Amino acid sequence: MTEPEGADDLREAARPGAGEVTATVIVEAPAERVFAALLAWERQSDWIPFTRVRVVEGDGREGSRIEAVTALGRATLRDEMRVVRVDEPYEIGVVHHGQLLRGPGVLRCTQLDRDRTQVVWHEWFHLPGGRAGRLAWPVLWPGSKLGLTQALKRFARLVEQGRLP
Repeated sequence: MTEPEGADDLREAARPGAGEVTATVIVEAPAERVFAALLAWERQSDWIPFTRVRVVEGDGREGSRIEAVTALGRATLRDEMRVVRVDEPYEIGVVHHGQLLRGPGVLRCTQLDRDRTQVVWHEWFHLPGGRAGRLAWPVLWPGSKLGLTQALKRFARLVEQGRLP
């Protein structure tokens, strides 16, 4: 049996990179509802600024291909992902495998109480640009952390207001 086209590239992209960033938020909602909102890929456009997300292939679950395009003015960043794990209602694992954004990521839900869930968003990006990329990461990291944290806060508000999923 042969592996699907791109399997080697996906395996390489799945190795954790040196650019690690984590964001956390508490959502006043049950884990099942929070998880369903995280799986609503196209709705990420509601809580991740300047970004349009779509399911390119599959149903949004394991094996699906997701594309997120972030545009700010004329600058555009295309993020290609493969969903590699769905453990409902606890964890969604992805591998970013585009030209610029590469590396594994995970969204985890931990129910703290009946109507209270912690969401952790963790990414391990491969840093482009070799040594220059590694040197630039400490400068870029705070912005990445702030961006993920602000997005998760918007996500929490939308779930708590009943506007997601």
